[in-house]
Amino acid sequence: MSHETLLLLATAVSIGTIHTLLGPDHYIPFVAMGRAARWSLRKTLLVTALCGVGHVGSSVVLGVVGIALGIVVFRLEQFEAVRGDLAAWLLIGVGLAYTTWGLVRALRNIPHSHVHVHADGTVHRHPHTHDGEHLHTHGEGQSIGPWVLFTVFLFGPCEPLIPLLMYPAARLSGWAVAAVAVAFGAATLVAMMASVAVLHWSLPRVSSRVRGFERFSHAAAGFSVLLCGVLILAGL
Repeated sequence: MSHETLLLLATAVSIGTIHTLLGPDHYIPFVAMGRAARWSLRKTLLVTALCGVGHVGSSVVLGVVGIALGIVVFRLEQFEAVRGDLAAWLLIGVGLAYTTWGLVRALRNIPHSHVHVHADGTVHRHPHTHDGEHLHTHGEGQSIGPWVLFTVFLFGPCEPLIPLLMYPAARLSGWAVAAVAVAFGAATLVAMMASVAVLHWSLPRVSSRVRGFERFSHAAAGFSVLLCGVLILAGL
């Protein structure tokens, strides 16, 4: 393996890791939605891995096609920018819808009391919520959530992969392109899953100190997804 290939591989691992850690959209949506839907850590990591593969794989396919057809990198960067904006708007749309639903659910589930008068004249108050009586929440977030996230991440580009890694590797060999793509993808997945695991472990310890947070967990999850989309559009 040549010195240039080794340098590109090291660069791929570094860029993949840093790019992921600096982009909260790579891990916050999984933690927020997983926490709200009460996914296990195993399921949360599985969804994260699935979305990460789609996220990196779509850019790899685009880069390989571009290299094979001789498309200049500038045009691919333009196309990736359009994909990035589309992914951001999808995050905003999903986040806004989920936030709205979460707020409605939380407000309808405010604890309150009903007064009951028995035949013998006894009067008592019965603490009561409407959650589970009027809102059917069986398996909420269990089926649609992962596929929504996967769709969003499939459209989301890995901006540095094609111009900074795949095109320089293509000047060396096809094997160099494959090696760089695998190195970047592996670093991205490891960084995503490590970040999700740390936040999944720490979030319950933080939220448990905030009274009433659990009732607003879905709204908070939706808002965090929405915020990630806004940050992407803002270029942050």
